[in-house]
Amino acid sequence: MTKLPPTPDFASIEAAADQTSEQRTRFLAQIGTLNFSWSNNESLFVYVMMLLLGIDQKSAAIIFFTLNTSRARLDLVARLSKANLRNEAVRKELTSLIRKFEKVTRIRNELNHCMFTLSDQGAITHTHSMRITETKDQVFLGRVRPVNAKRFQEIDETIANLKSFNRDFWSFLPKLEKAMTSPAPQA
Repeated sequence: MTKLPPTPDFASIEAAADQTSEQRTRFLAQIGTLNFSWSNNESLFVYVMMLLLGIDQKSAAIIFFTLNTSRARLDLVARLSKANLRNEAVRKELTSLIRKFEKVTRIRNELNHCMFTLSDQGAITHTHSMRITETKDQVFLGRVRPVNAKRFQEIDETIANLKSFNRDFWSFLPKLEKAMTSPAPQA
């Protein structure tokens, strides 16, 4: 007796796939739009690093993108703000922006690091996260989530949040620049 799942009926799936291509295309386009928006937003943190370190954009980008993960990049920006940004209100606003970006990053990571389950007709029915969760007594493989109307709406909302985040970030950058070039406020 095998422990493996049954081999998919590839011929049937491929034959029926035309009927579900619209669903797959929509879902994959959402993931692509999410990645596009997320990447553009992540790169804005280069300007923050440039201002916090008082260096040129090219040098800031080299430092920023030399780090391997978004987590490491955001940690560096947060630490630099604690070390170099004396304006508490601006630092709090930056911290808030970092937290908002971390929230959308979770959804982006989930969709970029998952397996997709297909129906017999080739529709994407579920995502299976590649993340391992460990407690004191157990190990759990990643969460399985349905690809349904609720999931489509969640991704649409995340994309809308990224658009809003982008505008908020661009509004924030002049405040950060001013705070880095002005004397520290007196307590």
